[in-house]
Amino acid sequence: MSETFAPIIANNANKMEAKRAAAVVAALDLIHAYAGSGNQKFSLNGHMKMLSTYADQIQEALKVK
Repeated sequence: MSETFAPIIANNANKMEAKRAAAVVAALDLIHAYAGSGNQKFSLNGHMKMLSTYADQIQEALKVK
């Protein structure tokens, strides 16, 4: 994970929860960036419903293969 999320993970005794929290923060950051893009089709409600899925995808992408 990036340096931004390292403190979240380092300061949490439960590493799995910390990694999930970091993935959710990353997903929220992406939603925030998209919200500011000016796209008229943006739906905050729709993206918030997908938050868990986005976090799942981020965690999956970070797995070492």
